Amino acid sequence: MIVTRLTTEGLPAAERFTWWYEKARAALLPVVVRSGHTGDFHASADVLELGSARITALTVQPLSIARTPELIRGADPECYQLSLPLSGRMQLSQSGRNAELRGGDLVFYDSSRPFHGRVSAPSGRARHIVAQIPKRLVPLPAGAADHMTAVRIPGDKGFAELLVQFLTQVTGRADQYGPADTAGLSAVLRDLFAATVTQCLAESADLPDENRRQALTLHIHTFIQQHLGDPLLTAARIAGAHHISLRSLHRLFQQQSTTVAAFVRGQRLEHACRDLADPRQRSRPIRAIAAGWGFTRPGDFTRSFRATYGLPPSAYRQLALAPRGAGTPPGGPAAAAPEAAAT
Repeated sequence: MIVTRLTTEGLPAAERFTWWYEKARAALLPVVVRSGHTGDFHASADVLELGSARITALTVQPLSIARTPELIRGADPECYQLSLPLSGRMQLSQSGRNAELRGGDLVFYDSSRPFHGRVSAPSGRARHIVAQIPKRLVPLPAGAADHMTAVRIPGDKGFAELLVQFLTQVTGRADQYGPADTAGLSAVLRDLFAATVTQCLAESADLPDENRRQALTLHIHTFIQQHLGDPLLTAARIAGAHHISLRSLHRLFQQQSTTVAAFVRGQRLEHACRDLADPRQRSRPIRAIAAGWGFTRPGDFTRSFRATYGLPPSAYRQLALAPRGAGTPPGGPAAAAPEAAAT
């Protein structure tokens, strides 16, 4: 994992704010930044690169930000941005709503829509964490942004609590993760974000029926991701966990042009494929990797893997772990950045 440190310390006082303004625009989003401390501005940030996702831990003096329609037309990374104040307070407005947050709360907003934010700090400096996730990695239900952007999400319960714990741990212990951990961290961020938003959507009383169906589908996908290693993950168990009938569950997946079994098998294969290409697991037996993702019979795993990727697991591992240029796996998530959304 690549970590970049940004700090105004050591710069002439008169240059600090301008320098920070440009660096923050590049590391986060193009926004207008204003502060009453431009004459002697202090700020720092640790930017953690997780492939196309990013987590940034910031310490800043009070400031305000604005993302305008002009800036959106000029550059839009098409991402969801998630903020977690750790100290100080934060206000954020988007889509006609205004969220007021204290330490431990969460809020998410859309880079493709204008927003305004303000960070205040009675102690002089505020600490908060910002995560950026490409929309293509988290296909939220249609209309989710209309209901959930600029809404305060308490970070002390449900999936939100797990998301807060993840963000604080990763930024607080960034030195414990290496480049090989990037894909795994990105997947955890994606899944926890999706689960948090889906849980909040499910609790929304005014959500239209179609949006509620899409929220349920996303919630089921997240549940499957969290239980892929369990060989007893059946359609009946998935349906029971979500209080729907087997028939309703199968109908949901038919609307996605797949089946429950095919979706689960595909996700298990994708994760096993990543493990086979992981240098840290070079000595781990293939049958152990397969079992870790719910394949109880090695023969079934080998047949499914060959049918999906065109060669057996052993050959795929050999190509994936070969010196650069010696060979390229012909397919699968390990052949490229393993960040495909779990849908």
